[in-house]
Amino acid sequence: MAQSHKLQTVRVLLVDDDDLMRVGLRGILSSDEGIEIVGEASDGAAALEAANRLLPHVVLMDVRMPGLDGIAATERMLALSDDVRVVILTTFEQDDYVFAALAAGASGFLLKRARPEELIAAVHAVAAGDFLLAPSVTRTVVERLSAQPAPDPDAHARIEQLTPREREVLLALGRGQSNAEIAAGLFIEETTVRTHVRRILRKLRLRDRIHAVVFAYESGLIRAGDEPPAGGAALRHRE
Repeated sequence: MAQSHKLQTVRVLLVDDDDLMRVGLRGILSSDEGIEIVGEASDGAAALEAANRLLPHVVLMDVRMPGLDGIAATERMLALSDDVRVVILTTFEQDDYVFAALAAGASGFLLKRARPEELIAAVHAVAAGDFLLAPSVTRTVVERLSAQPAPDPDAHARIEQLTPREREVLLALGRGQSNAEIAAGLFIEETTVRTHVRRILRKLRLRDRIHAVVFAYESGLIRAGDEPPAGGAALRHRE
């Protein structure tokens, strides 16, 4: 789902096998009147059932859980519905988790040590159509993608579908620029940038802006040594 509007109340499902963690998350998120905790689950299988029954807008998903883990649960959940967004919430920063979460279609990857205000802001941002990576995770993504030995040969044909302007916008996305920064750099309106982004995602068959960044590196459009997102800032942009 690619929402562009803010939801009046964000319905959240908490998924974690640690009872105390769920209690803590509930306490933090319930302090915000714009968030409603609609349910909890302690493993991936229970999360799928709860999501189907409770129809949350956002799922906060742990990675390591018994039975069906968070990555597999995310992939299955998003295959069944376009009306939910998943944020992976974990204590781990390993590459495999980051890229597996992105490949599964997660809209965000946050660490459990995030401050309460960051967690609340993340839920609202993802519900409104944004895509998030914690700053340290962003650095991991950029470093890993910058080291890609060779571009995907199939990507060239996909890039050929883009207009010259759309290629410029994709390059800017890959460098972590916001809509406002892209608009200023190309001397166009932000609304025009949003239109270009939507067309890029559709033509390249990409789920979101995070995957556009991944594609920009995997295609060879951006190579090792190119300018990464400034200061390792989180990728947090709206379509």
